[in-house]
Amino acid sequence: MRLFRLAKILSIVSRYGLDEMILEHEPSGRLAALSRALHFWRRFDTPSAVRLRLALEALGPIFVKFGQVLSTRRDLLRPDIADELARLQDRVPPFSSELALAQIEEAYGRPASEVFAEFDSTPVASASIAQVHFARLRPEDGGQDVAVKVLRPEMRGVIANDLALLDTLAGLLESVWSDGKRLKPREVVAEFAKYLYDELDLMREAANCSQLRRNFHGSRLLQVPEVYWDQCTTTVMVMERMRGIPISQTGALLAAGVDLSALSRAGVEIFFTQVFRDGFFHADMHPGNIFIATDPAHHGSYIALDFGIVGTLTDTDKNYLAQNFLAFFQRDYKRVATAHIEAGWAPPDTRADEFEAAVRAVCEPIFDRPLHEISFGRVLLRLFQTSRRFNVEIQPQLVMLQKTLLNIEGLGRQLDPNLDLWKTAKPFLERWMSEQLGRRAFQRGMQQEAPGWARMLPQLPRLVHQALAHPPAPDLAPQLAKLVRAQRQQGRWLALIAVLLALLLLSRYFGPYLGP
Repeated sequence: MRLFRLAKILSIVSRYGLDEMILEHEPSGRLAALSRALHFWRRFDTPSAVRLRLALEALGPIFVKFGQVLSTRRDLLRPDIADELARLQDRVPPFSSELALAQIEEAYGRPASEVFAEFDSTPVASASIAQVHFARLRPEDGGQDVAVKVLRPEMRGVIANDLALLDTLAGLLESVWSDGKRLKPREVVAEFAKYLYDELDLMREAANCSQLRRNFHGSRLLQVPEVYWDQCTTTVMVMERMRGIPISQTGALLAAGVDLSALSRAGVEIFFTQVFRDGFFHADMHPGNIFIATDPAHHGSYIALDFGIVGTLTDTDKNYLAQNFLAFFQRDYKRVATAHIEAGWAPPDTRADEFEAAVRAVCEPIFDRPLHEISFGRVLLRLFQTSRRFNVEIQPQLVMLQKTLLNIEGLGRQLDPNLDLWKTAKPFLERWMSEQLGRRAFQRGMQQEAPGWARMLPQLPRLVHQALAHPPAPDLAPQLAKLVRAQRQQGRWLALIAVLLALLLLSRYFGPYLGP
């Protein structure tokens, strides 16, 4: 089967001319010339980036997913290719209703009619890994309207085969492309495999959804569906059905009375809240995954969907980002450079002044434009590209963050072309930095440590008594070192005495023969 799959891949590669796209980078040029001679009849009027997208669509869901993930690596791709691959978000045909029902029956051990009071066999959304159906729970389970996400059947075997082939193609790319080793295509495939296998477990996605809902409990800005854990398995996820208007339908949003300018600012606030308050963010915020509520209770609030890909940040990551954003808008390029070095991502021997000069070359031209024309995401991308010259290892979570920031900016400026991202974000960043470094940070630290101190205080008298009653053993290291030195000195004296005695004996024994 793998040979048949490989034959299909090669035929699609030939049909869309992907071999030319790869072989044109081979240093000698001989392989590209041979390919053109063997395919002398081919003529391509379509741009190469478009042909790449069409080829991935023809290859099927796994390659579509690979294109989606690859589109996030703008630090590795030409802009036209990254933009074209980003169009793959909603281009996957659904699988049949019979297969969906069979998958549900396998998951529960009983047919869908016994699990749900109603089940719509026509999918409402389809992606590369799963598709979604609407249903209603039975009265004894609550009777709520739900969305049922069903994993594509037999995906694990298909994925294993396609990943093996992708790894082979990546190895070929490394060997024939002059820039192949720098782009590390095999590492990109390995990163893709990690995300893909994570998405195959819908219990993991349900946990992501539940965590995000808990983080925004009671929020007026973001709604996250409730997970119905009793009906969730690794291949079927059941969650609350959310109703709203897709964020891309700006005409319908205006007709519903939604303030688009306020909506764009709310999106920025949601993003920075996820990043800096929680360190846990939805990393797949394309328009297909965002609805806007229009019911009176939540009018104008965001609705997040599809939680297969989330990002996490450590306190070090958050501190790095906050310092970079603030330093960038204060034109403090030295702070930007030292933030990279202090975070440990630049080698310790990196010259801060040279790094600062490179950052200045990236950032200074931007300030000739109005702030609302500056793209945070693209500035971050340029910084990543500049950092590569200094052997800075860009962390995967930051690449994912940069991709999410680009999505948020694109959405925000689609809603409000005059969105000033800095004006919206600056108060949030300054407040966060104050909480990390100022008086409130000290108060929070005291509150966090107080329970531990409360447990330790009653024990202090006993610990002091033990310390006084049983003083610690004296440190014998200095005495031992002194003894070793004395022994060595004594040994040298003994050796000297032995030599003198030997000379004395020799003089007595051989003295009469040596004469006066």
